[in-house]
This record gives sequence, C-alpha cells and structure tokens, in this order.
Amino acid sequence: MSVEYLPIVFFLIALFYSSVGFGGGSSYLAILSLFLTDFYEIRSTALVLNICVVTIGTLFFIKNRVFTLKKFWPFLAASIPLAYLGAQLRLSKTSFFMVLGIALVLAGIFMLLRFVKKKMDTYEFSNTKKLLLGGSIGLLSGVSGIGGGIFLSPVLNLLKWANPRTIASLASVFILVNSISGLIGLNVAGTFKLNSELMLQLVVAVVIGGSIGSYLSNKKFNLKFLGVLTSILVLYVGLRLILLHGFGIKI
Repeated sequence: MSVEYLPIVFFLIALFYSSVGFGGGSSYLAILSLFLTDFYEIRSTALVLNICVVTIGTLFFIKNRVFTLKKFWPFLAASIPLAYLGAQLRLSKTSFFMVLGIALVLAGIFMLLRFVKKKMDTYEFSNTKKLLLGGSIGLLSGVSGIGGGIFLSPVLNLLKWANPRTIASLASVFILVNSISGLIGLNVAGTFKLNSELMLQLVVAVVIGGSIGSYLSNKKFNLKFLGVLTSILVLYVGLRLILLHGFGIKI
C-alpha cells in the first residue's frame, strides 16, 4: 500500500472504531509502523488521532446524556495518572509491539465473545474495583500508546455491567483522558514527535470518519455488523503485530 492511500484507510478505521466507542489507536499504530521509521513519531501520531476521534464521540455522548460522571469517575480517577506514568516508560520497539499485540488479541477475543456469549446476570462493580480496573488498564494504555478503551469495553460488555451505549460512552471518555495523559507523559519524557504534513491529512480523514461513526452509534442504529467487523480487525492487528515483531512473519 502506498502512503497516499493512508487517509482513506484511516477514514475507514475511524468509522469502524468510533461506531463502538473506540478511537482506533491500535490500528493506527500497526499501519504507521509500516511507513514511519521513528518509533516515537508513530506513538505520538496515534495518540493525537485517537484524541481527534474520541473527542467527537464524547461530545455526542454528552449531548445525548449517555455519559454519567457520577457512575464513571472511579474508572477515570486511577487511569489518568497511571497512563501518564506508563507513557514515560521506554520500551524497545519490539517489546512495545509485542505487548500491544498480545493485549489486542485478548481484547479482540473478548469483543467477539460479546456477540456469542449466552445471557448472564449483570455484574456490579464497587468503587474500589472500578479504581483497580481503571488504573490497571490506564497503565497498559500508557505503555501501549493507545487510550485503553479497547481493553476496558470488552470486559464490561462481557460482564453486562451496563448497556452497550453506556459502555461505549465510558470507553470514549476513557480513551480521551488517557490519550491526553499519555501525550503529556510523552512530552515530559521528551519523546513526543510529529510529522506536521502527514498529520494534517490524517486528522482530516479520522475526523470525518469519526463523526460518521459517532453519529451512527448515538442514533441507536443496529451496529452489530460493524461491531463484529471491528472485533475481527482488532484480532487481526494483534496477531499481525505478534507475528511480525516476534517472529518476522508478515500476514
């Protein structure tokens, strides 16, 4: 694939991911790693694009009164500082992509299970459990260079913690605050780098794709097809990263 097709690809990624409350950072990282050589530029670009997409989704969810701070704050309180700390860890490129790949494979499996798992009783989290879950995923999000909603959302959906739209709104806000925290961490660590010309093209693409996906999500369309497609994409990206950076196998 040639670099001039990147905006089209990123538009589609933003559309798919935003329809289920995600930003698309995992796929941005995987694709950018094929075209950019600077590891820190890859992480910085993915986080900025993440913020662009989920900001739109967050505004839609707030406007439609889906987001509830009283219910969500414990997930966010612990994740923000830990995402900041995680972003400052200096992993090798191979270690980084292996960690990300394994986490994405697990997330993709959990996302698919959401569509096949039998009905179960809802699970109530205490504030302490919310803090622990949010904090651990916040740390992972900072280390992996993405917002973390892609890890949090499948867990909450499997446990039937709330309805899918409510969880999608939490995921969107979770990704937004952790991506911002992660960017600050990169900047403090001196590893924040961007290619302004490429960045502008990709921002336009993901803003358009994210706007469409967020609109569909908030209008209560049946997005099961896009959800399954996104799950498969997440699983594929994870496997590809593991095989490429762990074993040198391209798929």
